[in-house]
Amino acid sequence: MFGTRFELFKLFGIPIRVDLSWFVIVLLITWSLATAAFPLYYKDLQTSTYWALGLAGALGLFVSILLHELSHSVVAKRYGISIKGITLFIFGGVAEMEQEPPSAKAEFLVAIAGPIASVLIATACFATAAVGQTYLGPIPFLGVLWYLAFINTILVLFNMIPAFPLDGGRVLRSILWRLRGDLREATRVTSSIGSFFGLFLIAFSVLNVIGGNFIGGMWYFLIGMFLRSAAQMSYQHVLIRRALEGETVGRFMQTVVVTVPPTLTVQELVEDVIYRHHHKLYPVVADGRLIGCVTTKLVKQVPRHEWTIRMVSQIAQPCSHENTIEPWADAMEALSKMSRTESSRLMVVAEGQLRGVVVLKDLLHFITLKVELEDDSLTPKPTHVPKVVSDEVDKELVHHSS
Repeated sequence: MFGTRFELFKLFGIPIRVDLSWFVIVLLITWSLATAAFPLYYKDLQTSTYWALGLAGALGLFVSILLHELSHSVVAKRYGISIKGITLFIFGGVAEMEQEPPSAKAEFLVAIAGPIASVLIATACFATAAVGQTYLGPIPFLGVLWYLAFINTILVLFNMIPAFPLDGGRVLRSILWRLRGDLREATRVTSSIGSFFGLFLIAFSVLNVIGGNFIGGMWYFLIGMFLRSAAQMSYQHVLIRRALEGETVGRFMQTVVVTVPPTLTVQELVEDVIYRHHHKLYPVVADGRLIGCVTTKLVKQVPRHEWTIRMVSQIAQPCSHENTIEPWADAMEALSKMSRTESSRLMVVAEGQLRGVVVLKDLLHFITLKVELEDDSLTPKPTHVPKVVSDEVDKELVHHSS
């Protein structure tokens, strides 16, 4: 979903990030407001004033979206849901949640928190603009408040469409979850609605293009594609979580592990280990204890003529939390960590000792078999699962989109 992004700051301990695509939409909104919207309602102002108002409107919109997503996140944290961060991007904002809500009630309150925040923002902007215009007259700055009141109202109406993963779809999912007691079925129904709504927007985009509204049509097309993909991905993710529910890393751990001693030369490491086993990371073990890790990246940093005199102990680094996991850890945690680090293997460590290794393909095979054996006519074919896991599992753990 995201490309290059960077962190701006933290609020309530939640990292706030922006994707590079965010700058594109800020420029487009600023341009639209400065060249069309504000000149229509406020005549004969300087060009610089129009651009200042346009920029203020664009930044105000994204502050509104940030508060919307922050509301989701704060309520989610109250229910013990870990938040990886909030990312602003071309389609608005996403609060990245690392697990599903623990109950239908939690799902409802987390989902509805964002629209409530947007309603409050719209109300505050409308009231301030109305009072200001009554006592101060039609000054240009009030146009920004009128715009924010209008756009937040539109965001609420759009977000409350009952199509997953929009907030309205999450509210509907919470209701179905409560009534039927089945998160998987509730997700299937609401994600199907979301997928259909995405198709509707795509079809609507074609009509816009035919009618001459090319730019608007392209936006409808992109939003439709995004919603359809997110809806399908959300259901697949529930299937994956259900398949791994209650499973620990120890169940999938391979106890026979290729290790290297610290006394090995880099030349021997390359010729006898790396070229034979083709892994990118190897645990360095001495007297049964894990003392570090050596990777192909570290090997590349050693000049070729020093391979015969440099030892593994001289280039190995301490193993990080990102490439190790405990045997009693949740298997879904291992899967998410692999996707986040783009690694296919994690070392299983307990009390400083290497117990084994967990491999991505073993998790994928288990998920595929479990979905196939426990599948019914309503679930997707299990052949979809490995692609979803390997490509997207970390990217869309749980998203709230604006």
